[in-house]
Parts: sequence; C-alpha cells; structure tokens
Amino acid sequence: MTRRRISWTLLAVLVLAQICYPLTTGATRAGLTVATVVLGWLLSVGHALLSRGPRAAAALVAVATGGGFAIEAVGVATGVPFGSYDYSGELGPKLAGVPLIIPLAWTWMAWPAWLAAVRLTGGWSTAGRRVRRIALAALGLAAWDLFLDPQMVAEGYWTWRDATPALPGLPGIPVSNYLGWLLFAVLLMSALRPLAGPTAEHTDQRDHPMIALYLWTYLSSILAHAVFLDLPASALWGAAGMSVTAVPLAVTLLRARRARDTHRVDRQAHRPGVDATR
Repeated sequence: MTRRRISWTLLAVLVLAQICYPLTTGATRAGLTVATVVLGWLLSVGHALLSRGPRAAAALVAVATGGGFAIEAVGVATGVPFGSYDYSGELGPKLAGVPLIIPLAWTWMAWPAWLAAVRLTGGWSTAGRRVRRIALAALGLAAWDLFLDPQMVAEGYWTWRDATPALPGLPGIPVSNYLGWLLFAVLLMSALRPLAGPTAEHTDQRDHPMIALYLWTYLSSILAHAVFLDLPASALWGAAGMSVTAVPLAVTLLRARRARDTHRVDRQAHRPGVDATR
C-alpha cells in the first residue's frame, strides 16, 4: 500500500464515521464522536509523518496535541482564554478536567488548515507569505469551531457557566470562546512552521487527502447542521467563517485543474501526426 493510499483510506473511514453520526444517538453517538476524533488525529499525524517525515509529525503533535491539552487545561481551571466551562464525562477519561480526545481534535484540523493556507499563499513573497499563511491557517482552524462548539454543546459534551454575550442564534456559547480559539490558533500556526521545518512550506499532490479533508469538513458540516442536526444558525455562521479559506481554496483547485486540462490538450494537439485544426 502506497503512502498516499494510506491517507486516502483513513480519510474514507473518517468520512464513513461522520456520515453515521447523525444516524446515532446517546452513548453510541458519543462513542462515535470519540472514534471520529481518533481517526482524524491518526489521519493528520500519519499524513505529516508519511509526507514530511518525523520532524513535521513531532512538531504537529507538540504544538497541536500538547499545546491543545495545555490551553484546554488552563481554560478549564481559570476560564482563560475561552471563558468558564466544564466537560461532561461522555467523551472518555479526563486529565486535569480535560477529556483526552480534546487535544486530538485540535491536531486533526490544524494540519489540513495549515496545508490549505500553504496552498493559497504559495505565490507571495517570503515575508508576506508567512504572515498571510499564519493568518489564513489560524482563521481556517478557528472558524471550524463555529460548527464544532454548537454541535457539542447541543449534545451536552460540555457546558458554559456564563454564555454571554453570545453570537445571534448560538446561545450557550460566549463570544470569548471563539476569540480564544483564534488566539490559540495564531500561536499554534506561528509555532508550527519553524518546528516542522521547511518542508511544511510547500504543498504538492501528496497533500490532496488533507485538502479534501478540509473541503469535506466545510461542505459536510453545512449540510449536517442545516439538515440533520437542526442547527441552522451554526450552519450559517460556520459556512461564513470557513468560507474565508474554503471558497478560495476550491476556486484555486478548479483553476489548477482547468490549467492542467488545457495544457494536456495543447500537448496532444502538437504531437507529431496530430491535426490541430480538427
């Protein structure tokens, strides 16, 4: 099995698990949530390892998994930077009040958000590229929480002690939570590049599974929240937030595909014995 096939296989299993999520309830749904997060972590860390090597994988685990646990532990203990909240016991064992799968979720989406930003900023100058990459990657990760938090709060996986002020249509979650996500996302992305090494600054065909994961998360979350989970407000907020990265990414991929198709046609037309006037 090739390295790329491993990533595509894990992505297919992850997508299947997510499709099953709206069809389950109670303990089965909670167990599926845990399994989905673990699959997402394995997919992102495994892809970083197979495509970039041990340094990139270790950097991702250090800043996203380790950093994610640290910021969540501080958040549970102090209310900074997200606001005051508590986790239920439905997501498995805890350490310092934090379910062990929560840092895995940060890691799961941090890597595709970073690679999406790399794909979008490949043509800019070095200084501008780095700033824009960090900004786009941080926004791409933080905007995901406009889907995640409303969904998880609706399931009772965590609750807020003070949920004011909240975004219109999203009661039960304070605005400070989203600002905290953005703050940590900026710190995470700022640390990832120097720790992961120069290979994290480039993207190619090896990264197609991660790009597909990011776009799948965007589109499937809109559909799930709007149709299956009865969360229309989070469908709108999440669609607007992730569109900052997801829409330009989709446009960029379509343009690249058209350019490749045009180039292929031109090459065939200029091959010996081919009549280009037909």
